[in-house]
This record gives sequence, C-alpha cells and structure tokens, in this order.
Amino acid sequence: MTSERVNPPGLSPAKGFSHAVVATGTRVVFLAGQTALDGDGKVVGDTVPEQFERALANLLTALRAAGGTPADLARVTVYATDVADYRAHAPELGRIWRRLAGRDYPAMAVVGITRLWDEQALVELDGFAVLGRT
Repeated sequence: MTSERVNPPGLSPAKGFSHAVVATGTRVVFLAGQTALDGDGKVVGDTVPEQFERALANLLTALRAAGGTPADLARVTVYATDVADYRAHAPELGRIWRRLAGRDYPAMAVVGITRLWDEQALVELDGFAVLGRT
C-alpha cells in the first residue's frame, strides 16, 4: 500500500491519529470489531489500558493473518463505554499504540457507547486496511 497522511494546517494538530489517509492498493481488508478476548473467549484486563492493548493486539493479529501490517491500516474506530476514562488514559494508550502499531497513524475516531457485546468489555476496535499486494 502507498498512503499519504493528510493533516491540513487549518485543523487542530493531529496527535495520535491522522485527519485523512489517502490509500492506494489492490486489496481492502475489513477488520471486525475486536475486544480484549483471549483465546478462550474470555475478556481479560480490568482497565481501559489493559483491554485496549489486548483489543489492539487482536485487531493486528487479524490484520496480519490477512497479509497486512499496522502501516496498512487506513481507518480504525474505537468504541468506548466511558469516553472520559478513555481520555484520562490517552497518553498510556498512545504508548501502547506506538509499541504495537508504530507511528503511521490511520484516520481514527473514538465513539462513546452504552455497552459492548461482552458486558465486561470496556473498548472495541474495528477498522480497515488497504494492502498493496494481491
């Protein structure tokens, strides 16, 4: 994939995301929502950072299985049951993102929701990637 991160000067500075991503490639991979489920289908972690790390790792596992890398991510949406708690942990979540996915940020949004499928889940991530090979 080739991608261009677009962050216009007239918008607030993009920190931990890109305002727009122009992606060119040959395959689009749609990634299902991932929470902090372990291999046995149990939610692990009691805090937003713990669950975010597992959910992101799960999303990246699915992406790699489809032939992609974190740099191929064009869009990620984070669903959070408590946006204030998510915001309070933003610096730590940013460190987790950089460690697992690097600094090529996709276009992102955080959406506050009432609850997720698994009642213990605090966050869910979904997205799509554009791969440059067939």
